[in-house]
Amino acid sequence: MGCVYGLIALGFVLIYKATEVVNFAQGELMMLGGFAGLTFTTLLGLPYWLSIVLSVLAMAAMGGLLERVILRPMLGQSAFSIVMVTIGLGYVSRGVVTMIPGWGTDTFTLKSPFTGSVVRMGGVVLSGEQLAVIVMTAVLCAVLYAFFRFTRVGVAMQACSQNQLAAYYMGIPVGRINTMIWGISAGVAGFAGILLAPITFVHANMGFIGLKAFPAAVLGGFGSVPGAIAGGLIIGLVESFSGFFLPEGFKDIAAYIVVLAVLVIKPNGLFGERLTKKV
Repeated sequence: MGCVYGLIALGFVLIYKATEVVNFAQGELMMLGGFAGLTFTTLLGLPYWLSIVLSVLAMAAMGGLLERVILRPMLGQSAFSIVMVTIGLGYVSRGVVTMIPGWGTDTFTLKSPFTGSVVRMGGVVLSGEQLAVIVMTAVLCAVLYAFFRFTRVGVAMQACSQNQLAAYYMGIPVGRINTMIWGISAGVAGFAGILLAPITFVHANMGFIGLKAFPAAVLGGFGSVPGAIAGGLIIGLVESFSGFFLPEGFKDIAAYIVVLAVLVIKPNGLFGERLTKKV
């Protein structure tokens, strides 16, 4: 669960670093990714690995389309207005899903090649699905690191995240880069939805898990990509241990208690940069 939280938090951070917009529809993008995987594997009968690739590509295209059609016309508006648009996108997504034939309000099972397998490592027992989530999250993080570090487009994205005006003056197509960042963010969210689907099932309300991923992004530092993954892992561990050792009910609020405690001590998050401003 910590890995899934981390992937969704990574989407929050990528968009915020590039555009300073908090996308509260990130959880719903994850939900749509789960339904896309369900469509490709169950309804169309495609192989699991091909379904993952097609689902990620479909969600990336949707993320880019949302940026061009809905978010870009909002440029120049207040941050509050843009945030409300992303919240509205989340509600619209859930409503549209319930009206699509074959999806609707039912709960579905998405089987993976790892279903039913068990891995034992010393005293630790993991299901194959859980281990697959951990391994594939690590692989995705390595791919994204290599992309941002060693490719021209990745370096251009880093430049835009630091100073969009300076990047524009240096000839970087900022608008196109922002579209690509939204696409990558949506693709990562869709990937998280496919990883989570075999564990928690696919349904219209699975996007509410984004409410747990947002504290993960805040905990790690909202401008830090490694912090998003670390924050997700911490939130996942805290949630699991509190549900096991503490009385019933603490599991649902433990993540927010930890975030509040950390922000009191370190307001920028665990890995966030401390910004200074001359006045």
